[in-house]
Amino acid sequence: MLYQLYETQRSLMEPLTDLAHSASKVYGNPLSLLGQSPFAQRMSAGYDLMHRLGKDYEKPEFGLRTVAVEGVEVAIHERIEIDKPFCQLRRFKRFTDDPATLQKLKEQPVVLVVAPLSGHYATLLRDTVKTMLRDHKVYITDWKNARLIPLSEGKFSLDDYINYVQEFIRHLQGSYGNCHVVSVCQPTVPVLAAVSLMASRAELTPLSMTMMGGPIDARKSPTAVNNLAMTKSHDWFENNVIYRVPSNFAGSGRRVYPGFLQHTGFVAMNPSNHAKSHYDYFRDLIKGDGASTEAHRKFYDEYNAVLDMDADYYLDTIRVVFQDFSLVSGTWDVVGVDGKTERVRPQDITTTALFSVEGELDDISGSGQTEAVHGICSGVIASEQKHLEVQGAGHYGIFSGKRWREVVYPQVKAFILTHQPTVQAPDSVASVPTKPVAAKAKARAKAVPKKVARKK
Repeated sequence: MLYQLYETQRSLMEPLTDLAHSASKVYGNPLSLLGQSPFAQRMSAGYDLMHRLGKDYEKPEFGLRTVAVEGVEVAIHERIEIDKPFCQLRRFKRFTDDPATLQKLKEQPVVLVVAPLSGHYATLLRDTVKTMLRDHKVYITDWKNARLIPLSEGKFSLDDYINYVQEFIRHLQGSYGNCHVVSVCQPTVPVLAAVSLMASRAELTPLSMTMMGGPIDARKSPTAVNNLAMTKSHDWFENNVIYRVPSNFAGSGRRVYPGFLQHTGFVAMNPSNHAKSHYDYFRDLIKGDGASTEAHRKFYDEYNAVLDMDADYYLDTIRVVFQDFSLVSGTWDVVGVDGKTERVRPQDITTTALFSVEGELDDISGSGQTEAVHGICSGVIASEQKHLEVQGAGHYGIFSGKRWREVVYPQVKAFILTHQPTVQAPDSVASVPTKPVAAKAKARAKAVPKKVARKK
């Protein structure tokens, strides 16, 4: 019923927000009669703020058209590589007619960026992708809004998420020989599970995994987000935050955790900060500070755009990650696409380098939660592991903004390059490892546990 009430309210507010937008333009136009009032600028700013507070926010675009690669402007074509019922594997293909730059593009590492499915769209990682496109071939998981997915497509669970990630990794391995994986926040757990299962089956695993601000072990330095998930029962979540999609959407009848509830939770974490931000926006409109107002719009266009999550996936995540701690306890069983149940064993990973990144001031994934990955991935030799704590950075600062670009990214880039074969083949041809890389792989193979070696 709550979802239906929310949609009714949104429908009633829509004409009012449109009217506020029109009023803002009328008062903001000096040629109109109302625009000549001494209070016109304040009225225009007030109506503009009303419009933005009440409007509906749709999924933003990545909007990446070009990127500079070593001083040369390169065109970007965004396209869907794989289209699954609940996710699209999106590629940012780069084009140039400069032969030297083209050769550099072909030799650069391939990176799969696994975006969070935790309320926001993958476009939240726009800055992450834009920065990485300078030096990498970039693919990203673009998760779909569950309220737009018909019931005929079935349910979507955490196991399905893991199976999707494995499929995407195999796809890139088939095209390039291998790839690197970067996971941000929520997907650190399912990505680790996906790679662990591949390692246990003696499949080829990614060259490296970079894990940023994720709840690998949510027991460490629990945040307000963690505490809510830990103190409420599984039944409480199912009875209080799971609703069916209203009839005006394609996913009518699907059980979901609504995006508007997640957004409310985001805002409730720092209500005073958001109130101040909106007040500053109002003042900047009055002052005519175009740069500041545009920055505010860009941030909240992204922040306010939320999606619904399938109930099975959401409830699985609450139970596995925040209540049973199944990953670090070694009790997590996952059902594969073949219907077989397999135990997640991170200790079986031996040939994938591991880099963890945390923000000193992260209020979503607390200190030590991501670093815990090193303790459970005991099969990865110490020289192939690295941890970074970013001083002064909050959750978003480790993958977006100045600290990401100037502190985190240079180290991520260097880590990936260290574990990249010297010769990288173009799209449909496998990478050709050089002698040093082949020797390194051979050395790693010696570290494979006997149990895994016998499976090979």
